[in-house]
Amino acid sequence: MTDEQKMLIDAKTKIIKALAHPTRLYMVEELALGEKCVCKFVDAIKADFSTISKHLLILKNAGVVQDEKRGQQVFYKLRMLCIPEFIACIGAAVATDAHTKSQMMIRHGQKNSAKETAEA
Repeated sequence: MTDEQKMLIDAKTKIIKALAHPTRLYMVEELALGEKCVCKFVDAIKADFSTISKHLLILKNAGVVQDEKRGQQVFYKLRMLCIPEFIACIGAAVATDAHTKSQMMIRHGQKNSAKETAEA
């Protein structure tokens, strides 16, 4: 791996790590719908202002979001517009996997029921 490749991988890793928290993932999904004031996250997540600010700072430092101060309020918007598609792709794969597993469990349960009935 070249130094340039390592730098790019490290930068991508920082972004993925920033997304790897339920609260921050929720924030990114909400920001995909449009900019939000920090106060909206405080209300929605039911966490204190400093906790919300720390999560947003992690996303900002990773380059995922950007902020704009307007008077006393700070508004955030999504900077990396490709992330919602990435998250949707993951969501679709997770849903497909869950559906496949549940279908296998149903079939497996039916086979066991048929076997138990035959043995009785």
